[in-house]
Amino acid sequence: MSFLKQYLAVRAMTTSICSDLEKEDYVVQPIVDVSPPKWHLGHTTWFFETFILGPFFTGYQVYNPEFNYVFNSYYETIGARVIRTDRGNLSRPTVDEVYRYRAYVDEAMSHFLSREPEEDHLKELILLGLNHEQQHQELLWYDIKYILGHNPLFPPYRRESIEYGFSAAGSKTADVEEGIYEIGYKGSDFCFDNELNAHKVYIQAVSLSAELVTNAEYEEFVDQGGYRDFNFWHAEGWDWVRDNHICAPLYWHLIDGAWYRYGLSGLNRLKPEEPVCHVSFYEAAAFAQWKGRRLPTEFEWEVAADQLKWGQLWEWTESAYLPYPGFSKAPGAIGEYNGKFMVNQKVLRGASVATSASHSRKTYRNFFHPHLRWMFSGIRLVK
Repeated sequence: MSFLKQYLAVRAMTTSICSDLEKEDYVVQPIVDVSPPKWHLGHTTWFFETFILGPFFTGYQVYNPEFNYVFNSYYETIGARVIRTDRGNLSRPTVDEVYRYRAYVDEAMSHFLSREPEEDHLKELILLGLNHEQQHQELLWYDIKYILGHNPLFPPYRRESIEYGFSAAGSKTADVEEGIYEIGYKGSDFCFDNELNAHKVYIQAVSLSAELVTNAEYEEFVDQGGYRDFNFWHAEGWDWVRDNHICAPLYWHLIDGAWYRYGLSGLNRLKPEEPVCHVSFYEAAAFAQWKGRRLPTEFEWEVAADQLKWGQLWEWTESAYLPYPGFSKAPGAIGEYNGKFMVNQKVLRGASVATSASHSRKTYRNFFHPHLRWMFSGIRLVK
């Protein structure tokens, strides 16, 4: 598929995700980790304008020079920016103006991509931009759900959504024999730099559970006082539970003695057979401790992946987010993409129902701080 077709398809998917939103939904930022949908629309557009059109499209005129300050996310190399906590204060530019910005950049990119690029470094930048927007599509799902799920009316996003058909079932236990295995991306297609370089690791014999932990299993942990017993928790996790009055996974609500869960289709009774979702690393580790088990390492997970049914929820691992041997950051702003976040975070493996299909590969390394849980995250245990 040509770059132009890929570009238009990716951009159309982003606007499709936002198509059922009301104008008021576009500007809400309930917490620091949630960005308003309007900001995602602008930031992904700014990426193409800043890294592709500005440097490589002769005669291109920036849509609005002030947008660099508004839509730069974390690129210190690019200059000053609105701090993350203030993205919800951006009543201007308006939603309509951001869509005009997208249309302006899309027209320029369509002209630019009418000739297939030949330079390898430019091809790499375009691919990075496409994959970057696909990452923000997944974040849009997270953020839209958080925005609507914290509205006291619990409005549905769509009656049938990406969450339809959740299942915890797996086909078999994944057994990994003791030995030396190669980890990391080894293909010729696109991957993120944190998947490189391929390297060998030693793994002891281990068995991963065939199923993700279900709501029924996790409800038992809740009902038996799992959130009230410090013995199951890391010290930081126990502080997090007490300081934030955590008593159940995100979006769980106890109503008249029964558990309900907010999903993109609205507030409904908790389905015991579905995999538990929206748990933090602290909760995943505490549940594993309660069960007398543990979470897999990211290396165990990758080796076992071909034997597992995965892809509905990101799965927490015990592994810290660290660089692989031989990892090096690219020069300039692009080098800020992954490398500078390799501290104080945990790796999640697999994919989720919100993940772009092209990102569903067993070497993909997602990463979040241990307390976060607004993403589609679940639990698989080591037996």
